[in-house]
Amino acid sequence: MANRTDPLAKTVHGTNPQFLLEKILRNRIYNNPYWKGDCFGLTAEGLAEKAMELKNFGGTYGGNRKPTHFMCLVLKMLQIQPEREIVHEFIKNEEHRYVRMLGAFYLRLVGKPQEIYNLLEPLYVDWRKVRKKVESGGSQITHVDEFIDELLHANYSCDVVLPFLPKRYTLEQQELLPGPRRSMLEDLEDLSGTEDNGDDDDDADDRRGADQRRSDDRSRSRSTAREKEERQQRGRRDRDEDEDRRSSPNNGRRDEERSRRRRDDNSRERDEESRDRRRRDDRDRDSRRDSRERDEESRDRRRRDDDRDRDRDRDNDRDRDRDRRDRDRDRDYRDRDRDRDRRDRDRDRDRDRRSRSRSRENRRDRGRDRDQDRDRERRRRRDSRSRSRSRDRDSDDRRDRKRSRSAEVERNRSDKGEDETSRDNKKAKHQEDEASTSNVAHGEEEEKNPREEGELAA
Repeated sequence: MANRTDPLAKTVHGTNPQFLLEKILRNRIYNNPYWKGDCFGLTAEGLAEKAMELKNFGGTYGGNRKPTHFMCLVLKMLQIQPEREIVHEFIKNEEHRYVRMLGAFYLRLVGKPQEIYNLLEPLYVDWRKVRKKVESGGSQITHVDEFIDELLHANYSCDVVLPFLPKRYTLEQQELLPGPRRSMLEDLEDLSGTEDNGDDDDDADDRRGADQRRSDDRSRSRSTAREKEERQQRGRRDRDEDEDRRSSPNNGRRDEERSRRRRDDNSRERDEESRDRRRRDDRDRDSRRDSRERDEESRDRRRRDDDRDRDRDRDNDRDRDRDRRDRDRDRDYRDRDRDRDRRDRDRDRDRDRRSRSRSRENRRDRGRDRDQDRDRERRRRRDSRSRSRSRDRDSDDRRDRKRSRSAEVERNRSDKGEDETSRDNKKAKHQEDEASTSNVAHGEEEEKNPREEGELAA
């Protein structure tokens, strides 16, 4: 709220009055303690009091480019937009130099060309010294008329880009201004010429010599030669007059005519000298203006170069930071990939080790199973051979028993009757049948056991 423009303020040059100052300069003023403490809630009356307390003027100074109090008050005037009569009173104030300069700078920002020329050109006669705050932080002695000339002819003043101001001759051609500006120095010279009109020629020579010493070297040499020639002509004319006076002392009319001619010659010479002086002054002013413009262009060029170098350094720093971040990110990716590859290798190595150990265990188990099958087969064969031998023995025993039993039966048959013989035969036959049945069952069991052992081995 404290930095907003007055709602009743009018636009200047089609924009907000505060926008006549650059944004970076406005932000520096907004953050300045003088703006926050002394410029808060100022009115036109309080602004005049603060302006009378100024000790210098300028734009920004120091390494961090702090704004001056003068520039803070300029922004405050743009914010509250005082009445034009108050600004005119600021410019007409002859007691306080910085109040006049503050009003002139504000008028140069917001005024119209005709008003600017009419109000600022009379300030050329103000030759008072003022202090200007320079960029290094020190002060520089200058004059009010130099500041006014900078406002009228320069495009850049106090670190502020001034609005466009048409040339004076353009406004003269458009009849917005009267004829060429007449310097007060010329009026003073004319006044001094009329006062010294009755003096002798020596005083005129001294005056011309004093004026001639204020000119530059080339003009001094040319004017010195011209004065010498004029002095010789004047001496010859004076000698002729003396001779005429001695020859005809009573000819007063001729003396008056000669004196009038001499006065006309003197006035013509003064006019020529004044015109030459005006030309020299204009030439010197133009040269000073050109030098100031060149200095401003060089400062602007240096400022642009500094800004370009600063931007380039900032871009380089940003690129280096981005490259560093990219390298760090790539390094992290490589480390992560390396760790993942290492884990994969370790996992594959463990898997291969487990598979090899499992294969060794399987081979060992297969070898053990094979040995067990071999032992089992060997035992089976041994058991089968022993069973076959025992079966042969059993069959022999059975035959012997049968043979003995049959012999016994025959003996008993002989002893007993035929009934007993038949009964014994049936019984023996029955026993033989049981024996054959048991042998068949025992053989099937032996065949079944090797088949199961083969299936287990497979």
